[in-house]
Amino acid sequence: MAGELKVTLVRSTIGVIPKQKKTIEALGLGKINSVKVHKDNGAVRGMLHKVSHLVKVEEI
Repeated sequence: MAGELKVTLVRSTIGVIPKQKKTIEALGLGKINSVKVHKDNGAVRGMLHKVSHLVKVEEI
């Protein structure tokens, strides 16, 4: 875990539980197909695990 992760929101947050919506917002994602690059660490990995059904993750 030393690189970066490119996170893309691929599904809508309509209908998901509020905790998952807040996680998506905390990752810096808003609209569908929005992209954000994060450092690869345990906190970000945990957040991505909780919303894995909504995002696509690529290692850079």
